Amino acid sequence: MRTNHEIDYRIFGEEMQCVEIELDPRETVIAESGSFMMMDDGLQMDTIFGDGSSQNQGGLFGKLVGAGKRLLTGESLFMTAFTNISSFKRNVSFAAPYAGKIIPLDLYELGGKVVCQKDAFLCAAKGVAVGIEFQRKLGTGLFGGEGFIMQKLEGDGLAFVHAGGYVMEKKLGPGEILKVDTGCIVAYTKDIDYDIQFVGGIKNTIFGGEGLFFATLRGPGSVWLQTLPVSRLASRILSYGSMRRKEEGSILGGLGNLLDGDGR
Repeated sequence: MRTNHEIDYRIFGEEMQCVEIELDPRETVIAESGSFMMMDDGLQMDTIFGDGSSQNQGGLFGKLVGAGKRLLTGESLFMTAFTNISSFKRNVSFAAPYAGKIIPLDLYELGGKVVCQKDAFLCAAKGVAVGIEFQRKLGTGLFGGEGFIMQKLEGDGLAFVHAGGYVMEKKLGPGEILKVDTGCIVAYTKDIDYDIQFVGGIKNTIFGGEGLFFATLRGPGSVWLQTLPVSRLASRILSYGSMRRKEEGSILGGLGNLLDGDGR
């Protein structure tokens, strides 16, 4: 038996997606502040400490502790709850913060727990606990790309996370190892063993351009990977914006831009 609210959903869009949540009377969905897009009449919006799950209901102190943990993952103290107070089904939609994919995760089918990158969570059925996951291994915390603290989603309801670019799921068998760029990890199930490994080799270290470490994920379990980490996208935009083009100030001037297809 599920203890979390059971919600239905539809995902729209390709590169810039949104998820529409259908709520029956008295059903509730929780979401990150700032992800709201639109909702039908008959829904009530409340700002709450933490995630509103049973894990954070131990009085005011318990709620403050639960909300405080969210600060460690880079999120705000508050979340927003949307409840259907009407007698009919109502819809509420949440938009992705940047180009990528929204991934639905049924925690009931995934063993009750998924660990994800710190800024991946978008929304979830009420009852899903949004907490923190400490990396117990020193090397993983220092060089794993996500630091010592990641988000964890616990419960038996639906949760939705967002990642950049295209997202693919890999299922690993017992003992099977997958080596990936540390920034490409979106989420993984609770039985996955996450560690980091030194790339090795003088040429790889000095000239490889892929960093000194990559992540190793050992099964059994499922792993979700993104093709475009937002940190990689941001660094490309910043480097392009701060880089002076070679033809600027030259005798070619704007003609150089026309020749390489950048004319406006």
